[in-house]
Amino acid sequence: MLCPTVKRFQYTFLAVGSFDKMFTLAGFALLVAHVSQAFGACPTIVTRHEWGARAPRSVTHFSNPAHYAFIHHAESGDCHDKTSCSALVRSFQNYHMDTHGWADIGYTFLIGGDGSVYEGRGWDVVGAHTQGYNSVGYGFCFIGNFMTKAPTAAAIQAAKDIIACGVSNGKIQSAYVLRGHRDMGSTDCPGNVLYGLIKGWPHY
Repeated sequence: MLCPTVKRFQYTFLAVGSFDKMFTLAGFALLVAHVSQAFGACPTIVTRHEWGARAPRSVTHFSNPAHYAFIHHAESGDCHDKTSCSALVRSFQNYHMDTHGWADIGYTFLIGGDGSVYEGRGWDVVGAHTQGYNSVGYGFCFIGNFMTKAPTAAAIQAAKDIIACGVSNGKIQSAYVLRGHRDMGSTDCPGNVLYGLIKGWPHY
């Protein structure tokens, strides 16, 4: 037997053209949004296959959720669409693998100027982005050079969203520490302007 609340939901959902149906559908959409957030819905990610990644030479996995989230910039040109961003990400991977001799692109995820997130090594894989801390943190790289300018608002939001996604899905500790690359070594990364911005973010 259905309880009165469930009966009313069933009735109003089926009552085509009624105000109750409109109200119930709106409430249902809101419920779905909250459930998605609660279960760690992530921003749309451009996969390795989509941007044309080479296969990694080897893969080392994390044993625990990451304690750190490190912010980087690529010190590169800007990109504002999937085509131009994908080309830059491929060039980063080639440089990391062919010049540095690394197993793969160094970063965990990369963020384009249009707010798209590009999968680097991805979740659960140890990267090569912050010497001495790769096994305890993920590296999030803004595509571009942010010494004298800020990333786009879309890129900043995407970075915050992918970090929150990691927390929600148990990839990053809830009490994680946010740092810029320069906090952990001798470098100007992630650029003066971006570094100034992240110092105001939660967990810094």
